[in-house]
Formats: sequence, C-alpha cells, structure tokens
Amino acid sequence: MDHAAALAAYDLQMRQSAVGEGDGTRIERVGGVVRATGAAHDWSGVLWADIDSATADAVIAEQVRHFTEAGREFEWKLHSYDRPADLAERLLAAGFEAEPVETLMVAEVDALPPGPGLPDGVRLLTVTDAAGARLMAEAHLAAFGEDDAELSERLARRVLDRLTQTPDEIVAVVAMAGERPVCGARIELRPGTDFAGLWGGGTDPRWRGKGIYRATVAHRARIAAERGYRYLQVDASDDSRPILDRLGFSTLCTTTPYVYRP
Repeated sequence: MDHAAALAAYDLQMRQSAVGEGDGTRIERVGGVVRATGAAHDWSGVLWADIDSATADAVIAEQVRHFTEAGREFEWKLHSYDRPADLAERLLAAGFEAEPVETLMVAEVDALPPGPGLPDGVRLLTVTDAAGARLMAEAHLAAFGEDDAELSERLARRVLDRLTQTPDEIVAVVAMAGERPVCGARIELRPGTDFAGLWGGGTDPRWRGKGIYRATVAHRARIAAERGYRYLQVDASDDSRPILDRLGFSTLCTTTPYVYRP
C-alpha cells in the first residue's frame, strides 16, 4: 500500500471534506476549521484545522465558545502530524483533557486475507431496530464495564439514528453467545469516498482470545468489498492494534482525542 497516498486521501476525504452523520449533525467550515456539531448523544468535534502558531490559540478559543454555547462536550481529534507542533500543549492549556492514544490503521480491502469463522456457539446478529441497538449497548458494557454506561446508551441511540436516517451507510452486528451479547461491531460507509470505517469490536473478557474480533473484521471487510470501497480504516486501541497488524493493516499515524467538557 502507498502510505503517503492513503494518508492524503484520508485527510482530504475524511477530514477536510467530511459530511455529517445522519440528520442530527451539522458540518461547518469556518476559519480553516472543519467541525461537526451533533445532537446531545452524537459525536461533536473538530475534524480538521488549518492553523499555525500565530492563529492556534484564537481558533481554539472560538471552538470552545461555539460548542459551549451549543451545550456540547466536544473532541479535538489531534493527529500526530497536525500543526503547530505544540498544539497538544495549547489544547491542554485551554482546558481540554487528553484521552488514550489510538493508532490510525488502514488496509486495502482487496489485500486482506479471509478471516476465521466464529467459534462454536457464537453467531452474528445483524442490528436492525431498537432491540438490536440495545444488545450492542449491552455488549459494550460487558466489554468495558459499568463505568461506560452513559457512553453505551449514547452509542445505542446513535446506531439507531443511523439505521433510521441513513441505513445504507451503516451495518451493525452483535456476536451472540447463546442469548448473551458478547461483542458489538459496526462498519460505517461513506458514499463518495474510498473509506469504510470499522468501529466497536470490544469483546466480553470471558470471550476474548477465541477469534470473535477477527471474525467481525472479516465480516465487515466482505461488506466493504461488496460495496466497492478501497480502504478499511480503524482507530485502533492498544488491544486491537496487534490483531489488525497481523491481519495486514498498516499504521498511518497516531491520534489523541482531546476532550472539552463545558
């Protein structure tokens, strides 16, 4: 894979030319910044910022003002190559909090090997309604614990919104061990781009190490191939990064979510 070409396409298509997720999100391009303002349960944040040392602090202050007036917590998604070089320190000084670093990984869909099947006793359930979205939230709680209860609820609402408003742009599945949801995963499809994004995949600790995550990656890769996407993109945690590396994904950069809570 041509890493420079993939990164350039990612910047242009997924950051600079981003489109809203469903009816509740508004994309604005103001002063070199591309930002998304969603409903209370949606993701809101800064996707791209063409700034330098002379303009950074004023631009940061403007984003804080905008989202605070909207009553929204928001994320400034900082990529390791973003400028100015001290942008992270400026965000911290403005009151943002850094969350765990993630790794932006990309693979060419056609180059991925066929994945493993699911272990015995596990099946994939396609999410189509509120009941399925609730199972996704339960799987998220099983994977990450009760501390993520609010995030799980917001996730269920976002998935249901997308299934209702833009059903051609998302496929969500839950891995069911009998009647127990043990892993929730989704693929988000962006028409007009080369990229399909993989999200979720956290697995109940009692079911890790059995190939469930790899099976959900393979399932979603097949969907991307059927729909003609060139790349799969993942913001990988430290847990999923080694698995994705073995599957043939390449690292483009690291990203750090800087979150501002009014």
